[in-house]
Amino acid sequence: MIAVLGECVADAFTTPVAAQGHGLALRALPGGSPANTAVALARLGTPTRFLGRISHDVFGELFRQHLASSGVDLSACVAAGEPSTLAIAALDSAGQAAYTFYADGTADWQWSPDELDSSRIGAGACLHTGSLALVRQPGGTAVEEFARTAAAHATISVDPNVRPSLAAKDDYQVARWCEWTDLLKLSADDLDFLLPGVPPERACDTWHAAGARLIVITRGAAGALVSLDGERAEVRAPRVRVVDTIGAGDSFTAGLLHALDAKGLLGGRLDALDLEAAVDAAAFAAQVSALTCSVEGADPPWAHQLTPGEALR
Repeated sequence: MIAVLGECVADAFTTPVAAQGHGLALRALPGGSPANTAVALARLGTPTRFLGRISHDVFGELFRQHLASSGVDLSACVAAGEPSTLAIAALDSAGQAAYTFYADGTADWQWSPDELDSSRIGAGACLHTGSLALVRQPGGTAVEEFARTAAAHATISVDPNVRPSLAAKDDYQVARWCEWTDLLKLSADDLDFLLPGVPPERACDTWHAAGARLIVITRGAAGALVSLDGERAEVRAPRVRVVDTIGAGDSFTAGLLHALDAKGLLGGRLDALDLEAAVDAAAFAAQVSALTCSVEGADPPWAHQLTPGEALR
């Protein structure tokens, strides 16, 4: 089992209310980077447990239905009294989303240490976390300590998934996280924000020295860079008609973890992983990500939607 810890966010898209001549209608879809990753993992067939603080409000019910209908185990979630986080998404001509967040005092950031006892992860082989839940206070400190403790028996995966409008660069203590992280996945945009002007290879070497064994930097249509203890390779991105890129990075993370789990490589420090296996896993992840880009919103594919050439061998 893979456990995923983090936030649920209602991604709202606006359309003009033409009949009235003014105003906007909102269409809300379930989102949030960790929740997207959990959904994608479960749809691929990996037993997945989500650790989230899910609100009692109408969006919280939307999240529960979406996660559960995708096969995600919600038994470790907290029923939260605070409201859900809302993000208003605006798409550019390339399908890239920019977000305006309504996140003050919402459920996702209120973790306390007593809500994160070791029983929530159970016997999971891997814990994936990151994004805003790892940096937003007051809960970020509790999330980090929980992940650090879980590293004693589980592979730890982190995706910073930076959101400059909600967290400052100093909030993303990636080098410190690498002390207990085995797999660090981030985008080229994340890298530009965290280490502006630093070449990806040098950034990888810095984070390897801090402790992370496997680092994958996604580059959109340009593919991905895979770095394992300083050995590196490139992975090509499949050609696809892009509807939007919402959830693409989260689907990549899910595909990567699913592939590593299928090869029996999770559950420790990735000691049995070699560069060839890492590249194979990243190539599968790129296929999953591409399929997510081909549909609207964070709607990752199910295992049966992968063609024989895309399916994991």
